[in-house]
Amino acid sequence: MPFELPSLPYAHDALEPHIDARTMEIHHGKHHNGYTTKLNAAIAGTELEGKSIDTILTNLDMSNGAVRNNGGGFYNHSLFWSIMSPDGGGSPSGELGNAIDEAFDSYDGFKEKFSASAGTRFGSGWAWLCVHKGGKVEICSTPNQDNPLMPGVGCGGYPILGLDVWEHAYYLNYQNRRPDYVSAFFNVINWDKVNELYAASK
Repeated sequence: MPFELPSLPYAHDALEPHIDARTMEIHHGKHHNGYTTKLNAAIAGTELEGKSIDTILTNLDMSNGAVRNNGGGFYNHSLFWSIMSPDGGGSPSGELGNAIDEAFDSYDGFKEKFSASAGTRFGSGWAWLCVHKGGKVEICSTPNQDNPLMPGVGCGGYPILGLDVWEHAYYLNYQNRRPDYVSAFFNVINWDKVNELYAASK
């Protein structure tokens, strides 16, 4: 079966005022849909057809630009929608909260480092919170639609939280004020979902 565009788990306007409805409509319905369509075209009739997106990206030939860009775009956005919620915000708890405190001294320490990773990514890309086997967490960023699953990106572990810092993710509302967008993101993080991903990935 070809990959399908996942439905949003909330209404387009559910994340307002932090992320506006029009941006969500375009971002999901146009950008993510485009990555999905082009990924299916890129793998059609190849040995990659029928494999999971995790398997495709983990074993990716990084010179295959069509699969790298569109497979990354499909995966990254699928994760992005899932880790946001209109009931989001607050701070992580449980084992993930402890891992974040251990790695970054506090939740505020995490926010500072994650914001810096997102804010200093030149051009387009993503900021990530990843978990390694054993439960240690790490912050990193990647360019374009690369992600930590891909070989040789210098960003290890399994991604459990990602922030899209391409301009299409925020420009209608925030224009060039990326730091304001990054700050607003913390108000919509679905920590229950991130905790679930952490438990499954460590």
